[in-house]
Amino acid sequence: MNNFYSMTNSNQPIIVSFARGDVTGDRVPDNVYLTGITSPDSPFIQNITLLVQDGRTGVVNSVQLRENAGYNPTIFLGDFTGNGVDDILISINTGGSGGIMYHYIYSFVKNTAQLLFDFNIYNEQYQYEIIYKDNYKVEVVSKINNKKYIIDISTKDPEYLNEIYDENGKLKSPITGFVNPLSGLYPVDFDSNKVFELLAYQKIAGRYNADSLGYVLNTLGWHNNRFGLQNQYVAILGY
Repeated sequence: MNNFYSMTNSNQPIIVSFARGDVTGDRVPDNVYLTGITSPDSPFIQNITLLVQDGRTGVVNSVQLRENAGYNPTIFLGDFTGNGVDDILISINTGGSGGIMYHYIYSFVKNTAQLLFDFNIYNEQYQYEIIYKDNYKVEVVSKINNKKYIIDISTKDPEYLNEIYDENGKLKSPITGFVNPLSGLYPVDFDSNKVFELLAYQKIAGRYNADSLGYVLNTLGWHNNRFGLQNQYVAILGY
């Protein structure tokens, strides 16, 4: 690993993640780094920055991330667009109770950074309604594709259910839940063609964040110069 950032002074950036692969498209492996500023008494990392060192020329280019602070930043290199060149998936844990993550995907062909995926845009596009129904059911409505799912909550703790329903299974008052922003974005080559799709996790919550009802799982693939929805599932835990 190149040591152009090896200082440990808390006011200076250090390497916090590293990967190696051809991201510029010249078939020469490049060095891809995330650097950040740490403090001795905390795992929290600030000013996380993407650096790409061209393997052929040694020139280093940097990209400032919009959301650039969090925990355990990681890099994954893989081809998401089908052009035969590795793209850069960056994942940063926010450390919040909801397990929310920051995710970016950059292309770096010809040493030019192009943002392919921005978690903020995804969170704005993928909106849901969570509506409690009579008879111990919760309806999940996905607005982007106009799909509905039903979760059976009849196996939940009787005390929980008695707060919400009367003895006939009727709602005592209207209740809505919510879906958290992205809590995980995972590269998966579903069709084994060496081009990665994305598997996105979002937690479904009921009356409060710890009241987990399941997850929305969206699979995204690159099409028409963007990541589009391929498949969608609602996953629940067994009992």
